[in-house]
Amino acid sequence: MAGAELRTDFWLSEYLTPWDVYAHGITRILASCQTPYQEMYVAETGSYGKALILDGKWQSSTVDEFLYHEALVHPAMIAHRSPRRVLILGGAEGATVREVLRWQTVERVVMVDIDGEVVEACRTHLPEMHQNAFEDPRVELVIDDALNFLDQTTQQWDVIISDLTDPIESGPAFQLFTQEHYQQIQRVLASDGVFALQAGPISLPELYLHARVVKTLQSVFPAVRSCLCPATSYGVPIAFALVSQQEIAIHLDPKAVDRLLAQTTTGGFRLIDGVSLQGLLQIPLHIRQAIEAETEIYTLQSPPKPFGKGSMASSGSTL
Repeated sequence: MAGAELRTDFWLSEYLTPWDVYAHGITRILASCQTPYQEMYVAETGSYGKALILDGKWQSSTVDEFLYHEALVHPAMIAHRSPRRVLILGGAEGATVREVLRWQTVERVVMVDIDGEVVEACRTHLPEMHQNAFEDPRVELVIDDALNFLDQTTQQWDVIISDLTDPIESGPAFQLFTQEHYQQIQRVLASDGVFALQAGPISLPELYLHARVVKTLQSVFPAVRSCLCPATSYGVPIAFALVSQQEIAIHLDPKAVDRLLAQTTTGGFRLIDGVSLQGLLQIPLHIRQAIEAETEIYTLQSPPKPFGKGSMASSGSTL
């Protein structure tokens, strides 16, 4: 807002396109390191509380992470209705695990993250997110490459949730947005299973990224639905995808959803109920048209290449 008082001179500036920057004011650095896979910061911000930042890209924050994690996890769990075995790829903060554990039907959760240093930093500095979810006896934490884990697992999973960093070329996740990876997922997803994933931005300059992720998924799975993410701290709107071998209903009775959540979960939701779910699944026309018109499919030979990283820097009182 013009004329607003600036209260920090240290900024995370995330480059969204070659012409657009989104910045968060940083008040304190709680942890930082260069791991074998990525550059990590856990920082306190002026507006969004504590945040995890990887390779200069905003991952999640304590103030609005519930908008992201509830929208990522529960549409897939609701679509399945009675998930028992859940696999999480990524999710270092532990908030995805936390949300999965709300479901009383769940018997086993395996979380696979490539970067143990980031997971440990989140366990230490972001207890508000994981809320001791890693201590639940149903949870198994595996520090491994998701590609390697999927090659070796023989388990059939009711729900698979991919909570990954952006697919920047120098980061650890870009291979996990390709047709070859989705074929791995198809092999281990139960016949009635549901796969949910972070599927890129839907701002107009970057909408093609989401459209290509969806088109790549459609080259492997018969049922793919976009799902809106209402989290605001990313600076641009983003979307998830819901994927299955079975049709995914997008017109659900809100009262029936509320009954299902009351009967099968421990509750405590801040975003998800029957009415909210309806809204998340109703996708604007221009996004549907962009997906329909898209022809490119991401492969290991032609992976996604979103624009750039962000940076952490002091810049006085100007951006």
